[in-house]
Amino acid sequence: MKAEINSIALFGTSADPPTLGHEALLSELTKIFPKVITWASDNPDKKHQLPLLKRTQLLRILVKKISHPKLEIVQELSSPRTIHTLTKALQLWPEASFSFVIGSDLVLEVPKWLNAKSILNKATIAIAMRDGWPISDKQLKEIKKLGGEFNLLPFKIPESSSSKFRERPQEGLVPRELVPFLLEENLYGLADSR
Repeated sequence: MKAEINSIALFGTSADPPTLGHEALLSELTKIFPKVITWASDNPDKKHQLPLLKRTQLLRILVKKISHPKLEIVQELSSPRTIHTLTKALQLWPEASFSFVIGSDLVLEVPKWLNAKSILNKATIAIAMRDGWPISDKQLKEIKKLGGEFNLLPFKIPESSSSKFRERPQEGLVPRELVPFLLEENLYGLADSR
C-alpha cells in the first residue's frame, strides 16, 4: 500500500499513556504516508486516568523520540468527536485526502460515530491490525454500507495496550523516553511499582 502524494494519515489517540504499540504504529505510518498527524484526545466512550494536558505532554515526548520529518503532533485537531476533527483538518489542509487510522479493536465503533456517513464520505478508514482483535467481514460491510472505504494497513501492532499498563504499570510497556516524566510526576503509580 502506497499512499497518494497529498494523503495525510490522521491518528488521534487517548495516549493514556502512549505505549510501544503507539510508537510502532506511528513509525510504520511514516513509511506509508507522506504526512502523519497525531494528537491526544478525549474519547467519549472511555474514562481517562490522566487529564488531556498530561497525555498531550506524553505524546509530545513520543513524537520527539520518533523524530521523523513526516510526523507531527497537531493538538488543535483534538476533539471527542471525529467529525469535528475532520472539519478542522479540512480547513488546515483543503487539498489533502485523509485516512483516519484506527486499531482493529475500534472497527465496530465506526458506524456509531456521530455523523459517521459524513465522515466516511470525506475520509478513508485505515485499519491497523492489533493482536487479539480480529475483524469480521460483517464489521467491514457495515462501513461499506455507509459509503465508506477502508484499507487494511500492511503491518501488525505489537500487543501492548494502555489499559494493560494502567492495570499493572511496567516500564517495559512504554517507550523508555516516557519513563522519567512518568516517574517525576508519579503518574499511573509507576514509581510505586518499582
